[in-house]
Formats: sequence, C-alpha cells, structure tokens
Amino acid sequence: MSCGPMDGLLVVDLTRVLAGPLATLMLADLGARVIKVERPGHGDDSRSYGPFKDDRSLYFARVNRGKQSVALDLKDPVDHATLLSIIDRADVLVENFRPGVMDRLGLGWDTLSQRNPRLVYASISGFGQTGPWRNRPAYDAVVQAATGIMSITGSPDGEPVKPGIPIADLAAGLYAFGAIGAALHGRTATGRGTHIDIAMFDATLSLLEGAALSYLATGTTPPRIGNAHYSIAPFDTFACADRSIVICAANDGLFGKLCRALDRPDLGTDPRYATNGARLSARDTFKREVEDTLRTRPAAEWLPVLDEAGVPCGLINDVAEAVSSDQADFRRMVVAAGGLPLPGNPVKMTDWPDPFERPPAPGLDADGPAIRAEFG
Repeated sequence: MSCGPMDGLLVVDLTRVLAGPLATLMLADLGARVIKVERPGHGDDSRSYGPFKDDRSLYFARVNRGKQSVALDLKDPVDHATLLSIIDRADVLVENFRPGVMDRLGLGWDTLSQRNPRLVYASISGFGQTGPWRNRPAYDAVVQAATGIMSITGSPDGEPVKPGIPIADLAAGLYAFGAIGAALHGRTATGRGTHIDIAMFDATLSLLEGAALSYLATGTTPPRIGNAHYSIAPFDTFACADRSIVICAANDGLFGKLCRALDRPDLGTDPRYATNGARLSARDTFKREVEDTLRTRPAAEWLPVLDEAGVPCGLINDVAEAVSSDQADFRRMVVAAGGLPLPGNPVKMTDWPDPFERPPAPGLDADGPAIRAEFG
C-alpha cells in the first residue's frame, strides 16, 4: 500500500519560511516526494526560528517534515543544471520568490513549461504576479494590515489587533495546496500543466467574509465588534461565574432552545429579540441579560445544560487545553517526527494511513549527494 493519494508525484520545493512550505508539506503528507532546494550554508531562514527543542527548530520542522533537502546555488552553472534536471522530471514546482526573480534566474514559467509541458508551476507571493502592488515586500503582518483583517480584529474600543496566528501565510499555503490538486486533476484531461498565481493578499482578503459582505451591501466600513458576528445574533462569547464560553444560536429555533435552557422564557417572548435582525440591533443588551443568568453558575455546569438542549456552545480553551484534549489525541492532531512533537495533518482519508510517527524534517543538504547522483 502506498503512503498517500499523491504517491508517485515529484515536487520541487523552492519556498522558504511558511506559506510555500505549508503547501508542500501537505503534498508530502499525502505521499508526494518533495525535494526542498535550499541555499548552501544557510538553508531556509526558518531553520533559525524558535521555538527550539534539542537545538532543532520546531518552526522549521513543522512545515518541512517528510521532505528531502538539497543545497543548490541557483546562480552556479553546475547547481543550476542539476536543478533543471530535477525539474525536467518533476510534476510540481512551488516557489515564493518576489515576482520576476525566477525569470532572472532562468527558471520562469515560460522557460520551464517549454522544457516540461506537464509541469504544474505554483508561484506564491505577497501581492501576486500582477497589479500595482506586485513588487511590494510582504510578511504576514504586512498583508494582514493591507487586507483589513487587523482593522476588524479586537474590541470595539481598542486598537486594531493582529490575530494570534499568521493567517495570511496559512491561507496562501492552503489555497496553493488546493490549487495544485486542481491543476493536477486538470492535467489528466489536457496533458499540460499550468501556472498558478497565489497572492497572500488575495487569500487573506477572501477570508473577510461577513465584514466584506457588510461593506459591499452598505458601503459603510464595518467596525470592530469583538467576538460577535456581523450577521448573526446571539453569536458571541458570554461570561459565566468563572470563565467565558461561546454560544452560537444561529437561527430562531436555536434561540428558543437557548432561552429555555437558561430558564429565561422572558427573553424568548421579548419583541426586542423576536428575529435575528432585531437581535443584531440589540445584541449588547441581550448579552448583558444572558450574562446576568450565566454568572450564577460556573461554565462546567452550564455547558452540559446547553449541550443537552442542542445549543452550539463551547469552552474557550487555552492552547494547552486544545492541544492536549482527548479530541486532538484521537484525531492524531499531534504527531511525532524525528522525536519532535508537531501538529498533525487535518486531512483524513479512509483508504490512506494517518500514522502517528512521521518522517523528520531533513538536515540542510542531507539528501544532496543522493539527489545529485540521481539527477546530476
């Protein structure tokens, strides 16, 4: 049995840090052979990023486990020729240089597609290969700021806040992974690869969802609303006697169940809360009313009551509670790779294994001699 549905695919990984390596990690986890091309002597910048365990970067290991590493100087004629030899046999190439760099290296789409017409070539950049911002340098926080994500994150009376995860990098990497799968499927029909252009800006802008829809519908820039929802109420965090929980009563039926579970029939008959639109307008007042009741008991007592009533709800776990939960353990969302604990693969498939033990991230140029012998 092969190790995944992408077994047999050869992927050239010319990416660094996070967005690109995440995309190629997903390919590797599903069975593809991924050859990571790194700078001689230095390698991927993220090799020097913490946190560290046993002097190894978990940041690097998290998105590069299961890959091979070869160190090549792309400006050196011999190394350049070796890379071209690998590309000639590859199914996928992923790069995240600034627009124009690959062309200057003689590795642009027009050149490589002539050498290997079946190549799926994915470019990941901050703002895309086209447009007036294409040459802007970009890191995750720069893109979060540019897309408006920061402007809608945080409390209504506070400053703009960056979400606690690098959402622009992660979104671009996941969109790239999906696009590569689609392009490979398209290749089966046409016999040809294609050039994929993924911008962190585009990927993050697409995640604005309710905030973007609110602006498009009204022409008014939406404000920060904390943990509430732009279109649905009640859909927020609520304080109990000891800690807060999330309650998402997203329709009239669930709203009625919530009122009955709280033993607050008065809320269910109050005309201020009769419809979702009315509840949106009065959500602050409703939150105060609900919290008056919830604060009489701890969260651990309220959650079973709400669960039994069928109200979507949950504790606001900290990272330790989430990562150490029985659900994360059962779903193998923490795995071991070379002795390091790392996040697992969220893609589960019936006919393919999801092993707890995963191949480790490679040392710099660890596979260089073997790869040069195979492709040189």
